[in-house]
Amino acid sequence: MTYCVGMMLDKGLVLMSDTRTNSGVDNISVFRKMHHWAVPGERMIALMTAGNLATTQAVISQLEERNKAPAERHNSVLEAPTMFQVATEVGKLLRDTIARSDAENGESAGSGTFTASIIVAGQIKGMEPRLFLIYPEGNFIEASFDTPFFQIGETKYGRPIILRGYSRDMSFEDAVKLLMVSFDSTIKANLSVGLPLDLLVIERDRFEPAHQRRIGADNPYFRAISAGWSEALKLAFESLPDYSFYQPKDG
Repeated sequence: MTYCVGMMLDKGLVLMSDTRTNSGVDNISVFRKMHHWAVPGERMIALMTAGNLATTQAVISQLEERNKAPAERHNSVLEAPTMFQVATEVGKLLRDTIARSDAENGESAGSGTFTASIIVAGQIKGMEPRLFLIYPEGNFIEASFDTPFFQIGETKYGRPIILRGYSRDMSFEDAVKLLMVSFDSTIKANLSVGLPLDLLVIERDRFEPAHQRRIGADNPYFRAISAGWSEALKLAFESLPDYSFYQPKDG
């Protein structure tokens, strides 16, 4: 399992993903689930992946044409004229990769064995920053004012945090803080999501990473957020009115 979040702000985009993959509590590995490419002054594009690891790695390899000699490679996301066409290309590769894996392994179509989903984010010069959620079938939806962030993977534990704290005009710093709390809550609730985390900030009209970092268990800021959030929850709980067994019945 995994957890990835892509968030759209007035200032740009903020992305965060975990790195844990596992097939049981005794077989845990770390794999990068966030990938990004930039042409300085022209475009900045990032992908986050969740689902079958072989499927997602195959999609990334096909985008980068890793089966070819380095001099012959042409990354398709760096050549598409719009972010919509980037999302279309990624969706097609994802759908075809899943279908091919199903066929080669004797799985029925839509069995879910090789399923995956992808968040695509970025900006091309002269256009707005855009954020897409790609489904295993290859179709996708785009973030909007009504749906300003996307999650993939183990979403249920961290979603309430984002819903309560998100504001489109918030600063990058507050957005990172909010995502840290969301990921801390998810990590504490589900062993299949874990550190280190990958963070990427894409600032509007700045076609290179504005900020990127890998956050490990020894990161002092993440440790302060985790401890502070736990203490704040305890204090908030203690401040709520006490329940009485002797209160009058309703009605």
